Amino acid sequence: MSYIDGFVLAVPNANKQKFIDYANTFDTLFMEFGALRVIECWGDDVPDGKVTDFRKAVQATADETVVFSWIEWPDKATRDAGMKKMMDDPRMDPSKNPMPLDGKRMIYGGFSPVVDFAAKG
Repeated sequence: MSYIDGFVLAVPNANKQKFIDYANTFDTLFMEFGALRVIECWGDDVPDGKVTDFRKAVQATADETVVFSWIEWPDKATRDAGMKKMMDDPRMDPSKNPMPLDGKRMIYGGFSPVVDFAAKG
């Protein structure tokens, strides 16, 4: 079964295009290193919760938008190998390609699907 890496980030609204450009650059590396699919989603309907929510989770400010992203891998072994290649790749050097967001507030993790429904086409 596939393996999923998930991410929640706060991106300054003024950096939307910079984020899209950054994602277009680095998401191709994930694909190069074995990912099946990468999705980057700009928050559109992200309500404030009473106890917790996406905005609180990443300490998003009023001038930031929550981004929800995920990477689908064929399996965990491919993901582990692909992530190692990403971290070792000189194109990932943050001094040459800085993130257009505060990476310290990014939430991420790897997940093993337990239910997977898809439309039949």
